[in-house]
Amino acid sequence: MTDPLTGRVLVVDDEVDLAQLVAGYLRKAGLEVDVRYNGTEAVAAVRDFSPDVLVLDLGLPGLDGVEVCRQVRTFSSCHVLMLTARDDEVDKIVGLSVGADDYVTKPFSPRELVARVHAMLRRARTEAHEPASGRQALVIGDLVVDEAAREVHLAGKPVGLTRIEFDLLASLAAHPQLVLSRQQLVEMVWDMHWTGDEHLIDVHIGRIRKKLSDEASSPRYIHTVRGVGYRMGTGL
Repeated sequence: MTDPLTGRVLVVDDEVDLAQLVAGYLRKAGLEVDVRYNGTEAVAAVRDFSPDVLVLDLGLPGLDGVEVCRQVRTFSSCHVLMLTARDDEVDKIVGLSVGADDYVTKPFSPRELVARVHAMLRRARTEAHEPASGRQALVIGDLVVDEAAREVHLAGKPVGLTRIEFDLLASLAAHPQLVLSRQQLVEMVWDMHWTGDEHLIDVHIGRIRKKLSDEASSPRYIHTVRGVGYRMGTGL
């Protein structure tokens, strides 16, 4: 039997009843929860409460979820789970492009949301408790991925990646020339019990490519293998 997870979760939604319902489920799961109902309060609460996971509604009035996420990413590396009332890929991708790690479309099962939060917390706890392996940095051309320090440099300059982006890049770099399916990458970066959309991998890969100035049409680093997944190139 695994130990129960602990952690702090900030829930932000202008639908008061929904926010309280979600908070109640999270508290029953043993988590410390704070709730806010608008974007301005949300940014301040992230600073004060220091959550491990931010459950954030995309359609907040005034300061919307995208802008909240953008501001939060300037000072916090907490996981961000975006909530959207519209089943619209544009909204989802816009939210993820500013640093969200996952999304849930309304209406959703509160139990599913708790499961997503737990998956994020399991990943965070694993990272925190894994000792430095002492492995040498992975070098692909002028790209250096230092797993122990969790740092990436390109042509000697640091590249700022989120936790998810780093783990995806490190997983690919650790298996040079091997094609990894989306499902394999999900299991490496999240865990085998993750229930999200595998195509979130594509969004995160797109963000990594942008930060590496790696064109999908003529990649040096991350190559798409159609119908399968991705592989790390040689950097040449």
